[in-house]
Amino acid sequence: MLFNSFDFGFFLVIVYTLYWVLGGRRRQAQNILILLASYTFYGLWDWRFLGLLFASSIIDYTAGQLLARTNNPTVRKLYLAGSIVWNLGILFTFKYFNFFLDGFHQLFSSEGVSTTISIWNVIIPLGLSFYTFQTMSYTIDVYKEKISPTKNLLGFLCFVSFFPQLVAGPIERAKFLLPQFKKSRTFDIEQSKEGLRQILWGLFKKVLVADKLGLAVTLAFENPENYGALTLAFAAALFSFQVYCDFSGYTDIAVGTAKLFGFRLHNNFNIPYLAKSITQFWQRWHITLTKWFTDYVYIPFVKSFKRITISVRITGLLLTMALVGFWHGANWTFLVFGLFNGVVLAVERVPLFGRGKTLAKVLPKMPLLVTLVYFFTITSLSSIFFRAESISQAWYIIKRIFSFADFTVLSSLIGIKLWYLAILIVAEVLTQSKTFPLERFQEKVPRALRWVVYYTLIFFIIRYAEPKEAFIYFQF
Repeated sequence: MLFNSFDFGFFLVIVYTLYWVLGGRRRQAQNILILLASYTFYGLWDWRFLGLLFASSIIDYTAGQLLARTNNPTVRKLYLAGSIVWNLGILFTFKYFNFFLDGFHQLFSSEGVSTTISIWNVIIPLGLSFYTFQTMSYTIDVYKEKISPTKNLLGFLCFVSFFPQLVAGPIERAKFLLPQFKKSRTFDIEQSKEGLRQILWGLFKKVLVADKLGLAVTLAFENPENYGALTLAFAAALFSFQVYCDFSGYTDIAVGTAKLFGFRLHNNFNIPYLAKSITQFWQRWHITLTKWFTDYVYIPFVKSFKRITISVRITGLLLTMALVGFWHGANWTFLVFGLFNGVVLAVERVPLFGRGKTLAKVLPKMPLLVTLVYFFTITSLSSIFFRAESISQAWYIIKRIFSFADFTVLSSLIGIKLWYLAILIVAEVLTQSKTFPLERFQEKVPRALRWVVYYTLIFFIIRYAEPKEAFIYFQF
C-alpha cells in the first residue's frame, strides 16, 4: 500500500476515525488499533513477512528483558550478541546472500575452477533495513544502560511496526518514540491540520516533482549511449533532486501521518541542497541514518583506539561511509557511492590550510558560486553511482560526460514541467526556518488564499500523477 495511492487514503481515514472515536483515555485500545493497523498495512504488501517483523520485535524485546536481569558482563555480551546476530543475520540472508554468493562464484570461475551455483531468488522484505536497525539500536542502548528496558510488550510492538515510518523511516530511537506509546494522546485539531498540510506537501514533492523528474532520468540512464555530455550531466543533477524529493516527500507524509495520531517523528532532512560542503550535506541528509552509523559504528570504532589520530578518524570515516553505501543495497555501485562520499568527507576534514583549518570550515566562507559548483559537481557524480545499474554503466556515463561531446540538452529532458521543481526550490529557500513550507501556513496567509493553494495542489497531484510509482527507498 503506497502513500501516494487512494488505497492508503481510505485506509488512513478509517484508522484515524476509529482511533479518535476510542478517545485519548483508552490509550491501550488506541495502541492495539495502531498495532493491528500497522500489521494490516504491512501484511497487505506480503503477509508472509509479518512473522519476520514479529520475530524481530519479540527477540529484541526479550533481549532487553534479559539484559536487565543480570550484571554479569559475559552474559550481557552474549545477550547483546544474540540480538545483533539475529538482526544482521536476517539482513544478510534476505539482502546480501546472493551478492556474496555470486561474488564467490565469479572469483573461482575467473581462476578456472568449475563451480555449480544456484542463486536463491528471494523477495527482500519491505522496510527490513529500517526496522532491524531500529530494534537493534534498542538492544544496544539497553546494553549500554542509556535506556531502561520496557516491560510494555504492546508498546514495544507498536514502536517497531508503527506504520507511518515502518517501511522507510525515519529510523527512530526507543528513547524518543517508545515513551510516546505510554502517554495518553488527546485530539488536537490544529495538530491534525498541521499533519494534513505536511502530507500534502510530501505528495507534491513525490508526485509532481520526483516522479516527473524520474521520467527524464530514466530516459538518460537506460540509454546513455544516445545522449551527449551535457544531457547526461543534466540528468545526473536531476536525479539528485529526484531522490531528494522522493525520499523527503515520503518523510513528510510519514511525519504528517504520525501527527494525525498525536505522535512526533524526526524530520529526516534539513534542506540538504543548501549545504556548502559534503560535510554539511551529510548533516542534513537522511539524518537518522547518518546519526545511527555515527553513534553505533564510527564513534565505537574510533574510541577502540588508545590514541585517536587523524588516520584513525579517516579510517573510521571510510569504514562508516562504506557501510552507509552498502546499507542501501547489495550492489557494488552502492559501495562505491559510500566510499566516494567517504573520501570526499576525509579530504574536507584533513587540515589543509594554516592553523589547522579544514576544507569543511573554509568552504562555507567562500563565494556562493564557488560552493554551488563544488557541491553540485560532487553530488552529481555521486548520484551517478547511486542510480546506475552497474559499475561499468556508471563509468560509461562519467566518461561520456567528461568527453565534453555534444553540449545540447534534448527537449525530451526539459519538457517535463520543470516548473514544479522551480516552485519547490523557491518555496524551500524562502521557508528555511520551517520544517516544511506549509508549516504554520494559517498564521501568515489569509484563509481564502490558503484554500486556493490547497485545492490547486490537490488538483495538480490528482490530475498529473503518473501511475503509482513506488518510493525509491522502498527497495532498501
